[in-house]
Amino acid sequence: MNSNLRSLSPFEQALAKTALHRVNDYRLPSLDALLAFAVAAQMMSIDRAAKSLSLTNSALRKRIFTLEQLLGLQLFDRQGGPLALTVEGQIYLDQIAPILTQLLAVPLHRRQAQRKQRLTLNCPPTFARQILVPRLAEHSLAHPDIDLQIQLCAPLTRRTGQDINICGDSAHVAPQQRLLNELLQPMAAPALLERFGYLHLPRDFSRLPLLRSPLEPWRPWLLEARLSLPEPDHGPALLDLGMMLEAAANAQGVVLARPSLAHPWLADGRLLPLGRVRCQPSYHYALHQQNPSPAAQTLCTWLRQVCRDAVHQAEKQLQNLL
Repeated sequence: MNSNLRSLSPFEQALAKTALHRVNDYRLPSLDALLAFAVAAQMMSIDRAAKSLSLTNSALRKRIFTLEQLLGLQLFDRQGGPLALTVEGQIYLDQIAPILTQLLAVPLHRRQAQRKQRLTLNCPPTFARQILVPRLAEHSLAHPDIDLQIQLCAPLTRRTGQDINICGDSAHVAPQQRLLNELLQPMAAPALLERFGYLHLPRDFSRLPLLRSPLEPWRPWLLEARLSLPEPDHGPALLDLGMMLEAAANAQGVVLARPSLAHPWLADGRLLPLGRVRCQPSYHYALHQQNPSPAAQTLCTWLRQVCRDAVHQAEKQLQNLL
């Protein structure tokens, strides 16, 4: 049984089935004729109704006359004077008005130019949570004509078919094209640091557990700090950067991360920056338009500005903590 019929009462189901099986027994008017009648009845003016529907007066009158012929009823009183409904016309208007209201409320029935432009954005989860979502309402208010749908994917997985892709595994991206163009910073929870007591950084990094991720290897930072330590090869390797930051906040190890992504943890004191040695990321966030359009370009421009703001805010926060 059709799922729509299951929600009806047995009596209503019987009526619906009868109507569907005997559809040829009905004389159904065109929607254009129904709209012509309903608008004319609402405005009580052929001239204004025709203008509202972008029709000539004669075209509007013809549609109403065709409807009256089909129904075998006179819907308007044509005795002269102001336009007025007959008793039958008022009854018919009351019957069709709810149906027309429902049909007009369906977004796909609007003209193409009036519909929202749907955009699909694909991005890694940590980027979405920390950078995109906090300012998403801002974009919706500024661009109510864009229907933005966000899909998440693993950082090392690239999807196709979306309008815009944000990937975080690009090794070679020009600085001006990077979405989060910033240096990586080691961070740790206060509870972890208390366990190790006084640390002379960066020399004493060999005493600390380092969290691992293929997206943020320690080797570039170790070279920048002039430490001859190997890349960590024990402990869990976390692919999701948000999981790494949360693990670090729970005193499980030191994380090497972008300050912009760590902003909430730094703001509430769950993470502290360790020393002033920083390094370039091995991988960068990059933006790719797969289906270029004015709406997609508008979104890309907004995204780049959001990322610049996030980096600037994180840098100010970091300098206050160091």
